[in-house]
Amino acid sequence: MSATAENPPATAATATTATATSRADAPAAPAGATATATATPTATATAVEERVVARVISDDPLYRKIPVALRFTPTEPLAVRIVFPAGLSPEGTDNEWVFPRALLESGLQIPTGTGDVRVWPCGRVQAVVEFHSPEGVAVIQFDIAALRRFLRRTYAPAEAAAPTATR
Repeated sequence: MSATAENPPATAATATTATATSRADAPAAPAGATATATATPTATATAVEERVVARVISDDPLYRKIPVALRFTPTEPLAVRIVFPAGLSPEGTDNEWVFPRALLESGLQIPTGTGDVRVWPCGRVQAVVEFHSPEGVAVIQFDIAALRRFLRRTYAPAEAAAPTATR
């Protein structure tokens, strides 16, 4: 699925800019699909990457687990990326969705998003991220703890670089 997400109206210069792009086709998931996450974190001084296992939610009574990479780079401090592996795309290439970090944060507490990327809590321990494109909809369910851990780590590089106040 390739897509450009349009979330609540905003200009490209604002923190609430809601554009998501996909560099390849998104995982082929029937309408109504979702994912659950367990994490193995990796990070460098300049970027954050968290690998999680998510669940594709579909009509099928058995959920399909998929590996997903959550990424953040300080060069794009307002954006996060969710990357699906090449094996899930018909073209055999990674599928990367880029959207506002604020959308992911807000969606862990209340339903958020009106465009191609939507996020909402699903009970107390799960969150759903829904991806819309002309090819269809993929619904992926994550563990909220994994998403919160990732979001905390996205602020760590900025906090480490910030000067400390002295009196």
